[in-house]
Amino acid sequence: MSETTPATPAAAPAPPLVVNIQYVKDLSFEVPGAPQVFTTLRAQPSVAINLDVQARRVQDGQPVFEVSLVIRAEATDPGATTNGQTAASPVFVAELTYAGVFTLNGLPDNAVEPVLLVECPRILFPFARNILSDVTREGGFPPVLLQPIDFVALWQSRRAAAAGQPAAVA
Repeated sequence: MSETTPATPAAAPAPPLVVNIQYVKDLSFEVPGAPQVFTTLRAQPSVAINLDVQARRVQDGQPVFEVSLVIRAEATDPGATTNGQTAASPVFVAELTYAGVFTLNGLPDNAVEPVLLVECPRILFPFARNILSDVTREGGFPPVLLQPIDFVALWQSRRAAAAGQPAAVA
């Protein structure tokens, strides 16, 4: 009978993507025409959405990155008139920067950019969507409900623009 030592379990490999923290980095909600806008607004405002994804390394030499979703929602009253002319007047402006700190472990260099600009924003988006919806509702307006975003297409169009080529249409 031979004596064997129990095998020491090997440390589990670190997951390739770790979400360290998510947070509101910046939030602004303005109603330039308050309180009059609440009495003159007759229809649901028209909302224009602008969304950007930004990523930066937190510390040189470390695989830790901050990824930010920057969302601007600007609502206008399409039925507003000024001196008899139809003019879209501003109703509200909501700006949200929602960020997360992510650690990337063992990814090949060619996978870092798509993970930072596609996968990380996919993780952040539902939370940013809820915050924007809550802020606009609490501001006295119908909630702004962002539709799902195709972050792959957004990333591809950004790469095509950087290369000076038109984005491929799928």
